[in-house]
Amino acid sequence: MSTALVLLRRDLRLDDHPALAAACAGHDRVLPVYIHAPGEDALWQPGAASRWWLHHSLKALGNRLGEAGGELFIARGEALDVLRDLSGRCGATAVFWSRRYEPAAIAHDRRLEHALRAEGLAAESFPGNLWCEPWQLTTTDGKPYRVFTPYWRKLRAEVPLPPPQGTVRARKWTRLPGGLEIDALGLLPKIDWDRGIAATWRPGEAGAAEMLEIFVDSALAGYQQMRDWPGRHGTSRLSPHLHFGEITPRQVWHGLRASIARDATRPHADLEPFLRQLAWREFAHHLLYHFPDTPTENFNPRFDQFHWSDEDPEAIRRWQHGRTGVPLIDAGMRELWHTGWMHNRVRMVVASFLSKNLRQHWLHGARWFWDTLVDADLANNTMGWQWVAGSGADAAPYFRVFNPYTQAKRFDPDATYIGRWIPELADLPVRLLLEPWRDPAALAARGYPAPMIDVSASRDAALTAWKTLD
Repeated sequence: MSTALVLLRRDLRLDDHPALAAACAGHDRVLPVYIHAPGEDALWQPGAASRWWLHHSLKALGNRLGEAGGELFIARGEALDVLRDLSGRCGATAVFWSRRYEPAAIAHDRRLEHALRAEGLAAESFPGNLWCEPWQLTTTDGKPYRVFTPYWRKLRAEVPLPPPQGTVRARKWTRLPGGLEIDALGLLPKIDWDRGIAATWRPGEAGAAEMLEIFVDSALAGYQQMRDWPGRHGTSRLSPHLHFGEITPRQVWHGLRASIARDATRPHADLEPFLRQLAWREFAHHLLYHFPDTPTENFNPRFDQFHWSDEDPEAIRRWQHGRTGVPLIDAGMRELWHTGWMHNRVRMVVASFLSKNLRQHWLHGARWFWDTLVDADLANNTMGWQWVAGSGADAAPYFRVFNPYTQAKRFDPDATYIGRWIPELADLPVRLLLEPWRDPAALAARGYPAPMIDVSASRDAALTAWKTLD
């Protein structure tokens, strides 16, 4: 009777799981294992919101495995040491896992693979959480893409999304004594700040499937237009489920197509724009793989000479806590703090405000997002912040500064979003929420701060600084 260990990390599902499927197909007994080793992520260990999600996602997976007759064995420590011990205890001859794509994770998994094979174990990694492996596509001269549109065209033309595999079923799940309880990992906060996150999200495969259905029912129609309106449920909100591998891109794509096939009244026109947004996630991983220093270094080295303002802890703190005095900015930052998520359009606006109006280095924002987002993903976070700051691949030109007042008028014209997240202002006239300078005393009477900076003047100062670049 042959036994395989399956090391789970950010592939917390039983459906459409190539590594788990290979183990179950080739071995008589299978033991799924989660090893808590945050040090493997080097400088980018999971933030507080990600740890909250991980706790509940592990619990959901453990429950599902229990219903199938198995268990999720949980351990803490160095992966090689734990796997060596487990293989000896249960007689495992193989270890399988899904690939990760962050620089530190790639280096770790290469060392792990070599060490396991040197000890006589079969060690094999599988694709699992992306549409396309980051090294799979290159330009005609064999170089990595730096611009999204040609990358997207090649991805769409050359890499189909095949139907997902079904639910993995082992011939026999293996159980071992000595595993940790999930609570022993200490992932949940000691201070009760997570109520809003808990009320907003349902981690796990079932939660991912439910979110996909909500998207189909309430947001797919008109997606191309309404995805930019933060006051409405106009996006999929699948990003944390994708990050933790509770659902795969091909499950999403084929799930959408199946829903449309079952109901002829559902629109087809918005499928392709949504698929393009999935491709941005792929492009982010493509960039991170080929340019592994970009989480902390400018993609465009020209920006190494850019004159950021001196670090201003008080300005950064006011931005983090949604106390800038600019309603759309504060609404976004409060949504982030309350739910662990922020609408993508608003992410761009708040990032522009920090990196251009306040002229604080984009890394301050990237690190805050890393700690507070439930969908904190190194590839997406890096690409997004560098894109807005103007220092990244295919970046918005530095002279493109998002005006938060103009953005609010265009995408939150009835101030639904602003009123939801700044409740002390909710009953004021819409015009004051969009143009607060018309009656600052009315806002001040509600305890709302005056703007910490003049948006127009700070934009001019940012452009002046940009023009000094050689």
